Amino acid sequence: MTSLYKEAARRRKELMQHMEPNSIALLCAAPLVTRSNDTEYPYRQNSDFYYLTGFVEHDAVLALIPGRKQGEAVLFCQEKDKTRELWTGILMGPEQAIKQLGVDDAFPIGDIDDILPGLIEGRERVYYSMGKEPRFDQRVMDWVRIVRGKARHAHPPGEFLVLDHLLNEMRLIKSPMEIKLMEKAGAISAEAHKRAMAVCRPGLYEYHLEAELLHEFVRSGSRAPAYNNIVAAGENACILHYVENNAQIADGELILIDAGCEFDYYAADITRTFPANGKFSKEQKALYEICLQAQLEAIAAVKPGAPWDAPHNATVRVITAGLVKLGLLKGEVKALIKSEAYKDFYMHRAGHWLGIDVHDVGDYKIDDKWRLMEPGMVTTIEPGIYVSPDNKKVARKWRGIGIRIEDDVLVTRTGHRILSQGAPKTVEEIETFMAQARSVA
Repeated sequence: MTSLYKEAARRRKELMQHMEPNSIALLCAAPLVTRSNDTEYPYRQNSDFYYLTGFVEHDAVLALIPGRKQGEAVLFCQEKDKTRELWTGILMGPEQAIKQLGVDDAFPIGDIDDILPGLIEGRERVYYSMGKEPRFDQRVMDWVRIVRGKARHAHPPGEFLVLDHLLNEMRLIKSPMEIKLMEKAGAISAEAHKRAMAVCRPGLYEYHLEAELLHEFVRSGSRAPAYNNIVAAGENACILHYVENNAQIADGELILIDAGCEFDYYAADITRTFPANGKFSKEQKALYEICLQAQLEAIAAVKPGAPWDAPHNATVRVITAGLVKLGLLKGEVKALIKSEAYKDFYMHRAGHWLGIDVHDVGDYKIDDKWRLMEPGMVTTIEPGIYVSPDNKKVARKWRGIGIRIEDDVLVTRTGHRILSQGAPKTVEEIETFMAQARSVA
């Protein structure tokens, strides 16, 4: 087995140790999704299914049955089929799944209705991700009904438990292998940001910069962005999830790029904001340096034992004080924070969990209290300042400026480590890098 499949096998064992006695867990692969007529979107495996198997084919189901003497991990997958493989690619098949994935048993997916009810029978509890895939919900109920329809001595499960919480807590703590993949995703994404920054000129369109991002992703081994790229020029940066990426870039505007690749199923999430002409204006620089200071203080707050909201609180303090100093907010900093006046300019939280999903799983609170950070957790740190073009409370010179700065940060045993190093971030670094790129072009 490869290191990926060995780690997936270890995860299966760990998950089964957390399951209630005499239970079974069921997970399904992601379905194909139609894009138009008879074409599908590029296939992407269900994150939980991939986490436990490393298997990337559709039409598959995993059953985990702790204590089953004949084998605890059972996979149902597509059979080898020469004709189908001619059209859509090589299939692993049940026999190779046992050898490569390390599952205990594997059967053709076409036989699942005959086999799976027998695996459920006698189990008191069924774990699965309820409500996420309605067709799979229906199939689980059908299998349970088959068990109930047998003779009186049949023993159907009496309890259904949500699998998500157990898996979410496991996925929240990254292994050394996962951290390496996330560092690789971060390195590729940082190079993509540099590439877009280097070619940027007034007169280009946002999609020209997006093309540079995608080029770097693919040439470096990532086949897809981890989320829809945001390339926002000027006032578009004040739209938090702007994805049209079709406006022309004007001289004097800032460009906000929020983009990260997915590498071997692990996401990066980086944002940089820079001047289209290579030089920050006085107002742009003033707001940018507040945002950068907020990010640096938030990153410093990432450490074991710190509450999840500590980085966010740091960004609120810095941004509020900075906006007061510049005159965009008026009043006492503590009072403005208490009244949340800063939300006119900074309306989102400072970060989110990152992993196989760009907005990764894991609770932010436990018993209604912010959870404490632990080694192996990865969070983004992404403060922003957005001055709406319609904000008549501030001078015109500030309006339409949108800034966000984002990096991916690992909680370590002694503090933190940034996984997204490489893209210029200070005003001096950005202006120097862009000047050098122009001199070479």
